[in-house]
Amino acid sequence: MSGKRSKGNMLIAQSGGPSMVINQSLTGAVLEAKKHDAVGKIYGSLHGIKGILEENLINLRRETNAALEAVARTPSSALGTVRKKPTSDDCRRIFEVLRGYGVRYFFYIGGNDSAETAHIINEEAGRADYELRCFHIPKTIDNDLRENDHTPGFGSAAKFVACALMGDNLDNRALPGVKIDVIMGRHAGFLTAASALARIYPDDGPHLIYLPERAFSLTRFARDVKAVYKRYGRCLVAVSEGVADGKGVPIASKFIKEVDAHGNVQLSGSGALGDMLAAQIKSRTGISRVRADTFGYLQRSFPCLVSDVDAREARQAGAAAVRTAVTKNIDGSIAIRRRRGRNYSVYFEPVPLRKVARDTREMPAKFINREGNDVTQAFIDYARPIVGPLPRIGRLKGAPASRT
Repeated sequence: MSGKRSKGNMLIAQSGGPSMVINQSLTGAVLEAKKHDAVGKIYGSLHGIKGILEENLINLRRETNAALEAVARTPSSALGTVRKKPTSDDCRRIFEVLRGYGVRYFFYIGGNDSAETAHIINEEAGRADYELRCFHIPKTIDNDLRENDHTPGFGSAAKFVACALMGDNLDNRALPGVKIDVIMGRHAGFLTAASALARIYPDDGPHLIYLPERAFSLTRFARDVKAVYKRYGRCLVAVSEGVADGKGVPIASKFIKEVDAHGNVQLSGSGALGDMLAAQIKSRTGISRVRADTFGYLQRSFPCLVSDVDAREARQAGAAAVRTAVTKNIDGSIAIRRRRGRNYSVYFEPVPLRKVARDTREMPAKFINREGNDVTQAFIDYARPIVGPLPRIGRLKGAPASRT
């Protein structure tokens, strides 16, 4: 909807998996809203649309700026979050609650499912001829939102992955063997690909990286691991939880039956994939020391590893959504665009909700090597400025000793 400038109350909520910087978007939006006379009360819904349905709201305008800043620096979702796919009846109920509270500005922080929810609510308001600005604020560590160069949450989660792989590489070098790390990423491999940033020295791991964008073969996997092990006497592997066979069936789905509200197999809730891959390497290669870890939810709300760029852009995205909704009086989603040039910089642009809702994107082919077991320099160049500086790793020169 668009038209004359709306005056009324605002409601904001968070949805989907938490992240290290989602509260930066929340704080950026609330602080921006306080600057505009068109915004009256500022409500926060506890646990996303569930809180709206239950009218479980809090008054965010009464929060001090100091409290908001402290929350901004804190990982996870301060308002609580939810994984709930709304029914048509839910959306009508949500709209009625918004109208009952005099809400004219609705902001939903989340991924593509959150954008779809905002889109449906916006359409419901249109049918009722109710002036309601609906804006989606991007968030997903999977980095799979369409229209965006990258999304808030990815940079910090990628930093966690890179640091974790740095540590695992040091461990694997000290006590050689095969180590398999299973990392989040159902359909997009961006987060698993970020493990490549852990490499400092030529023989550093991860030596192999497997992504959902390429068909996964156990036979080829065992062959790759065996070749790396023969070369280095060890092998560190990063595997996306969403790797699938040639028919597109996730390998993990053969061992996991639990599904979420959207019908997706709960890939992150089990170590089954890592255990299976470790067992396969043992049986197919004869290598005795094989271990596996599943990072799971550790990647989402880990403190002390926030990317400065990620935090700054998350806040700017929240502020841009409010500013655009109020001053331009339009609906949409805020997209992060990267400017061309050698120096990294971005700008924020509103896009229609329908362009972000429902469907996701995958890693571009240029980011994946021909063999499908590593990333290219193009990905490293893409990801490094988003992640920011990583720990410095030292190594002994290893000059041979003599008795004299």
